[in-house]
Formats: sequence, C-alpha cells, structure tokens
Amino acid sequence: MGNRELTVGIFKPEDAAGVAKLFTEVYGDSYPARIVYHPDQLIEAFIKHDNIPIVVRTDEDRVVGYSSLFRAAPNKGVYEKGNGAVAMDYRNAGVMGMIFQHVREILPSMSDIMTFFGEPVCNHIYIQKAALAHLPCIETAIEIDLMPAEAYEKEKSASGRVSTIVMFITVVPKPHTVHIPEMYKEFLDYIYDGFDDQRFFSLSEDELPPVQQTRLETQIFDSAQVARVTVQEAGADFAGVFAAEEQRIVSCNVQVIQVWVNLSWPWVSRTVVSLRERGYFLGGMLPQWFGEDGLLMQKILMRPNWEGIHLFSDRAKNILDFVKTDWQG
Repeated sequence: MGNRELTVGIFKPEDAAGVAKLFTEVYGDSYPARIVYHPDQLIEAFIKHDNIPIVVRTDEDRVVGYSSLFRAAPNKGVYEKGNGAVAMDYRNAGVMGMIFQHVREILPSMSDIMTFFGEPVCNHIYIQKAALAHLPCIETAIEIDLMPAEAYEKEKSASGRVSTIVMFITVVPKPHTVHIPEMYKEFLDYIYDGFDDQRFFSLSEDELPPVQQTRLETQIFDSAQVARVTVQEAGADFAGVFAAEEQRIVSCNVQVIQVWVNLSWPWVSRTVVSLRERGYFLGGMLPQWFGEDGLLMQKILMRPNWEGIHLFSDRAKNILDFVKTDWQG
C-alpha cells in the first residue's frame, strides 16, 4: 500500500470505534493497554488531555494507524508516546513515520507537555529506527521484559516477553541537580553526555532521613503481569517497608517489578543499595520523572529474555551492556 490516500491528525471522537477495531485486528484482545478497546474511555481521556491519540486514516476514514501521547509519570508534565498499532495491509506504507512526523509538528503547541518519551519494542528494530529518523530522541533506559509475549501472538513477532527501549525528548528545559549513586556513575556519565538539557551533578552520600517515613505507590497491570512502584518518599524504614510491599506484589502473580526513585535526593544511593540487595538491577534514567530526574530499577522473576532483544542504535546497545552487566552482578 502507498500512503497517498492516507492522512494523519489528532484523534476525533468518531475515530474511537475504528481504534478499537484496529487493535482487535492486530493484537486480538491481548493488548495490555485496555483503553484502546473502549471507545468511551478513549473519548473521556482525550477530553481530559490524559491521552492524546494521533491516528492515520484512509480517505474512507478507516483508522489504519494509531499512537498516543499519555500521562505516564508522577509528574503530570511527562507524557509517553506509545500504544502503537498499524493495520496489517498498511505495514509498508510509512504509517508510523507519518505519526512521528506529526508529533514533531504539533509539539510546540502542546502546552501540557514538559517532556515526552517513547517505548519502542525490542522484538524488532522498525519502530526504533522510525523514531530516531523522525524525532530528536535520546535513549535513556531499557525496560526488560515489559510486555507479555501473548500480546504479539497474532502477529507472531516475539519469542518471549518483549523489552522496550526508552527514548526521551525535552520540550521545556528543567536544569537541576542530580545526585549520582556511586555504583552507577559510569552509566549516568554516559547517559547525560550529549543529553538535551542541563544538569548539575553531586555524589549521593547522605544517609536516609531518620524521621521521614517511606511512602510507596504501586500500580499492578494484571494483563501484562507488571508492577510499578513509585518511591514517593524514602526514610530510614525503607528496607522494611519495601520488603513488605514486594511480598504483597509477588503474591499478585507478577513477573516484572519496576521501581522509580528520585535522583534529586542526596540519599538516593541508600535506596538503590537496598534494592540491589533484593535483586533489582539498573533500568536507566527518566528525565523530569518526579519534576526532577528519576532512576529506574527493575527485577524480573524469571530469567530475562535477553535473546529476544534487538536494538538499532549503538547508544541503545551500550545501555543494554550496562543493564545486563548490572543484572549479572
């Protein structure tokens, strides 16, 4: 298929049923982001600016491509570009490239967005390649085994769980001080070298605050078997509080646990040490995640599907080397 008959634009309420049909055709009923199957939820989230889809339509208004910008972090100014689908009969029509280009064109007018990121899948390199060709993306992290293999059964494109490479673009600069955990100094030096915003650096050497209570916020995504834990506050009780929460999470039949900690804390290294003692390993850096930058730590409750990870850029391959080395201990 060529793309002469295709147009790209922001979602309209009348696209909602077509979006649900597209995801059903491509993924069956297994796509983890369940909102795409529910037209009413799509429309409501669009009205609130929680989810801003971009769609590609034929001249008959058939939706053949979809991706969206949606809030995905403690900082409401951080949006993710994700949840992509392209109709099988338009796979070679440049559909995702049209979406990436449109995102680039509309970004200056999107006043809600401070920074945004994508999570191109790593079971193939096509979306990674398109993102880097059309947007000034900077890879900062890899989420190991984020997506279940079942989501890709219909298109037969994955041999196991699927990892994603995290790519960020700064829209509104936010210079600030980052406290570097000593064990990740080499990695963070590499990540921030050439980054698209200014940071100031200090080693994280402080002890956890003795009077501050640890506060965690957990989301569990049942269909993906993924838990995400935001460390809102970390005190001297961190190790005990986190151990209890992890025990609860594991009982919920998850396979992947992600933890987000704040790199603006002078004591962030103490939380990282505690997590590493429990088997967590490096994921990467998340710009402006808490307003200030965050660090992703992750734990996979079975052997990760390293063999299923395919990366396009040298930077992504170098990040994977850091991540896998940390996993190996």
